[in-house]
Formats: sequence, structure tokens, C-alpha cells
Amino acid sequence: MPRSVNHVASRARRKKILKLTRGYFGARKNVWTVAKNTWEKGLTYAYRDRKNKKRNFRALWIQRINAAARLEGMSYSKLMGALHKAGIEINRKVLADLAMNHPEAFKAVVAKAKAA
Repeated sequence: MPRSVNHVASRARRKKILKLTRGYFGARKNVWTVAKNTWEKGLTYAYRDRKNKKRNFRALWIQRINAAARLEGMSYSKLMGALHKAGIEINRKVLADLAMNHPEAFKAVVAKAKAA
């Protein structure tokens, strides 16, 4: 009995990945093995960088808070310690937003932290 191979399904699988690699450079877009490897590697980069994105944003927020705190005569670490001691629970994302977009509100937060 002849061997039965589902060419329709296997071709559809390949077409699906080749469609996802449209726009890639050179053989990465149309040579099956190269395109598949590139696409799989892209998925690993995407997974890794979803984690790195969180790190990068936290680092950015810390830099912004530090810059604004130094204008108020404090370092970042002193400010965060004072906030903790004062019982002000405000996260770095919000603090950085205040520092950038609402400097008067940031000054008020720093003043409250200094007072405690």
C-alpha cells in the first residue's frame, strides 16, 4: 500500500510561517529552513525582551526620580528611605511621572518625606 502523506497540511504549516516572515531580509523571508529558524529565534527574543522591558522602564524611572530629587537637594536613595520612613507608599512609576510632568506635586511629596 502506498505511503499516505498529508501534503495539504504540511504545505499550510510552511505557508503560515513564510507569511509571518514576510519583510525579513534575504533568504530569511523565502527559504523554508532559514525562515523557520529566524522566526523561532524571534519568538525567543520577544519572550526575553518582554522581561527586559520591565527592567528598562524601572531603570528609567529611577534615573528621573534621582534627577528630580537632586534638584530638591536629596539623592535617590535618601528620598526613597525618607518616603518609606514617612509611610508614603507611592511607586516609582508614579513618582517619575510626578517628577517629569508635575514638579510642584513632586516637591510637595519630597517636602512631606523630609518632614518625617
